[in-house]
Amino acid sequence: MNALDEMRDAALAGDVARAVGTASLEARLRGLAAHGAAGACTGGGVARQALCAHELAARRWLVQPFARRPGYRVGIDAAANVFVRRDGQDPTLSPAMTGSHIDTQPLGGWLDGAFGVAAGLEVFDALDRLGLRTRRPIDVAMWTNEEGSRFAPGLMGSVAFTAPQRLEAFLGVRDGDGLRFEAARDAAVDDLRAEALRQGWNWMDTPLARPVHGYIEAHIEQGPVLEAEGLQVGCVSAIQGVRWFRITVPGRSAHAGTTPLAARDDAQAKAVRMAHALLEHAARCGDDRLRLTIGRWECSPGSINTIAERVVFTVDARHPEAAALDAVRALVDAALPAGGQIEVLQDKPTVRFDAALAGLARAACAALRLSHREMLSGAFHDAMPLAGFCPSAMLFAPSRGGVSHHPDEDTPIDDLAACTRALAWCLARLAGPLVSSTPPEASKD
Repeated sequence: MNALDEMRDAALAGDVARAVGTASLEARLRGLAAHGAAGACTGGGVARQALCAHELAARRWLVQPFARRPGYRVGIDAAANVFVRRDGQDPTLSPAMTGSHIDTQPLGGWLDGAFGVAAGLEVFDALDRLGLRTRRPIDVAMWTNEEGSRFAPGLMGSVAFTAPQRLEAFLGVRDGDGLRFEAARDAAVDDLRAEALRQGWNWMDTPLARPVHGYIEAHIEQGPVLEAEGLQVGCVSAIQGVRWFRITVPGRSAHAGTTPLAARDDAQAKAVRMAHALLEHAARCGDDRLRLTIGRWECSPGSINTIAERVVFTVDARHPEAAALDAVRALVDAALPAGGQIEVLQDKPTVRFDAALAGLARAACAALRLSHREMLSGAFHDAMPLAGFCPSAMLFAPSRGGVSHHPDEDTPIDDLAACTRALAWCLARLAGPLVSSTPPEASKD
């Protein structure tokens, strides 16, 4: 591409970004939040766990405006991931992709995951408002079971998409009521296919692991950094590494009133000393990038007047550098009492995003004069498995008070729109060049 073409394409990308509608973005997000909205007695929020009736209805609602629109197609894959495609000029090219998830925690907020899906669909509307076509197709994905609150583990849909051989292990996972993921997956696929047949939607086949030119996901930060610094957008360069440990500390139960302190083998006392050593390390190591959390604490027999014979607790350690996580593990080993056990529940190294695509995100913010910074993600996202499959990156919008996974989760709509404009600019460049024309008639399978 010569300099004039580059300038023209960048200018058109700016036009697409400016065509993003603040009111329409908010309307889509508010409409989505109505699916699974919790009542006032629970303090509000959204209860829309993976593949429940509320989520299936939300998927149909999101897809419906595009499913019969010329130039668009809809599909669902073997992991129940849903895709809306805007056709490009060249149907042989792999798509640029964006998206996120719309499942929530048992009681979550209205933006976690949902924002990324709504933002991608708003980019479609912006392109349509301007009558512009991209060279490549663009797909908006709704990934299945990102949260993992109904079926464990999380990220099932995006992991299965990028590594289809792992789907088999997910199928037998059961929710709290004993329902297998396979049954919920089958019901979701049947539900969307039946709706497509009833409504005459433009349909497409969506095999797992199909080629993707690049993936960029918009998400709320779920942390306080952007708001504290008064910035509009975070350009995410990596998702930090994490290690989860389950630690078992043994003791011997005895009567609380008759056993002298010197004669006790108190699992609770030993576990508390160990936990204190870990938390002191986090507080005094001088590295504010370290995140260390003791999330679960189970004491048995759990009687008020009985010395504990066993304590089991978990440690969640996160840091972008493996050496810092190694230091936590070394401390766990050194502090473990005699007879104690350590189980590694999870060990995920830092996932670094594609340098060129992360640079595109920064270029978008610069071109649109959006205040921004480069940053890490402390939480998992669907972009994590995608990063090992295709060039990937993320954009963050601020979170009010850093609150997430809670009914109080919120972000000002102007900040959500700013992040969506950066996404629009990136997708226009990633799928471009852009040309003016009427979208093509979509083919039907």
